[in-house]
Amino acid sequence: MSWGTELWDQFDNLEKHTQWGIDFVEKYTKFVKERSEIELNYARQIRNLSKKYQPKKKEEDDNKYTWCRAFHSTLNELNDYAGQHELIAENMTSQIIAELTRYAQEIKTERKAHFHDGRKAQQQVEASWKQLESCKRKFERDCKEADRAQQYFEKLDADINVTKADVEKARQQAQMRHQMASDSKNEYSSCLQKFNQEQNEHYYTIIPNIFQKIQAMEEKRIERMGESLKTFAEVDRQILPIIGKCLDGITQVAESIEPKNDSSQVIESYKSGFEPPGDVEFEDYGQAMKRTVSETSLTNSRSDSKADRSSKGKSKTLWPFIKKNKLMSLLTSPIPRQPPPDPPSPSAVTPDPCPTPQTPKQSKEPLSHRFNDLMTSKPKMHCLRSLRRGVSIRGSNPEDFSHLPPEQRRKKLQAKIDDINKDIQKEMDQRDALTKMKEVYVKNPQMGDPNSVDPRLAEIAHNIEKLQAEAQKFEGWLAEVEGRMPVKSDPPKRTSVLYETQNSTPPTNNNCAQDRESPDGSYTEEPSSEVQSKVQPETAESGDEFDDADEEMLPTIGTCKALYQFEGANEGTISVVEGELLYVIEEDKGDGWTRIRRNEEEEGYVPTSYVEVFLDSNAKGAITYI
Repeated sequence: MSWGTELWDQFDNLEKHTQWGIDFVEKYTKFVKERSEIELNYARQIRNLSKKYQPKKKEEDDNKYTWCRAFHSTLNELNDYAGQHELIAENMTSQIIAELTRYAQEIKTERKAHFHDGRKAQQQVEASWKQLESCKRKFERDCKEADRAQQYFEKLDADINVTKADVEKARQQAQMRHQMASDSKNEYSSCLQKFNQEQNEHYYTIIPNIFQKIQAMEEKRIERMGESLKTFAEVDRQILPIIGKCLDGITQVAESIEPKNDSSQVIESYKSGFEPPGDVEFEDYGQAMKRTVSETSLTNSRSDSKADRSSKGKSKTLWPFIKKNKLMSLLTSPIPRQPPPDPPSPSAVTPDPCPTPQTPKQSKEPLSHRFNDLMTSKPKMHCLRSLRRGVSIRGSNPEDFSHLPPEQRRKKLQAKIDDINKDIQKEMDQRDALTKMKEVYVKNPQMGDPNSVDPRLAEIAHNIEKLQAEAQKFEGWLAEVEGRMPVKSDPPKRTSVLYETQNSTPPTNNNCAQDRESPDGSYTEEPSSEVQSKVQPETAESGDEFDDADEEMLPTIGTCKALYQFEGANEGTISVVEGELLYVIEEDKGDGWTRIRRNEEEEGYVPTSYVEVFLDSNAKGAITYI
């Protein structure tokens, strides 16, 4: 059925209907746009959720458990899942929203042109009708004038009193009016014929053609709406296989969880390598001998403090299962320190920018006083440097992983050695590639200057030498750990520390790692150092000499830049020049002083406010002091 034949008189209604159709296209476009925004927001929220629960750097060790890896794989699959919803939004924007927006503009232009032609045709018909009406009124008026002129002539012709001239004049006037009426009749007939022809053409040719075009436009709009609805469904259907793969991946990783393997991994993670403590020997107090204590217990009692123990009415023996004993609380309790000096203003000129600082020797005295409170004579302390480092560096771990049990320390050292070997291999590969490039430059000088490669080769050689030295250092620690790993044998028996002291020669080497093990698996530097201090008493002077002469050089933990000049006139300090770059070997412990090193022979303390410190990334809790 055609709109041109059936709706020839519904021009205004068709105009309203087509406008409503265009409005519906725009309404549907807005709907798809809002759906696309919903998909984008959903994908963004899914990505944020996955990012929020991604493992942090400190949680990377959790990947050794299958259930942790399954969860991390689920988060990755969820990222892919979010990406598919972003793809939905992208396809809807490009395939539906953009196309419908462009088509809506086209259909608006086409509709405007069609209805403009229809209005123009209507105006032509109306103009023709007005012309016909004008001709008709003129013909009617002329006919009436001709009848009046004829009646006036007949009246004068019948009157005998009227002259012949008047009668003749009336007759000529009547003839003229009849002629005008005849001309108006012909003109009216012509206009009528023309109007009928134009009207017939308007309602049977022009309007049907225009309405037919409008009908085709409307049908095309409806067809395009159907295609858009189909695309709307296809965009969702296209991602279903990939979403199914994401869900299948989550199912597979869930099925890959191995409880037995995870429970075995706990053993690998926390196995200390220590042997369980042996039986405690019977101590016969009836014999005339010194009271003995277990060699694996931690105590702060002295051999001559029997009267003090009886007066207090309780034992001072603290077993290793106690998390914090009195000795450690004394060692780790905060020590009153001198506040750091105020840094001078760069613009201000002061003769002495640094007040009299507290020297490192003065900072050692409270620690020795605490030992004097616990012991009759000041002991010789093995590895006092690492003891002080373990107590004062807040939250940092030793480079040799000596804070870990032997088994865990061995694994950490082995992993560190493997990483260093990988870095060495990378540097060697770069060196080989640059060497080949240099050979090519030597054979073909036009390709490049061979000497331009030498600085990079020298840098790589220095890096390799540095990495090999570091690897050798860690291999030495690993050999030390493997040499002290306990072998499965008969359970050891606990013996008296004082008994061994009386019947054996105290060790002379400064091996602090051997004094860190405890039977219950606790592995700290401080208690073991205290036990050694009880076993090997010595004067305060000899202990300080041992510490200063035999301790190993501290490794650098970062670099620093001097902000101001410091004279370093006091003992234990070092002078620096503004802008000088130095190495940091011990960070500020809260007393306002930082220990730095210029070279192997020059090191000392400077006020923390005088330098800008850059700690290495492997130093835990690294911060910058300004």
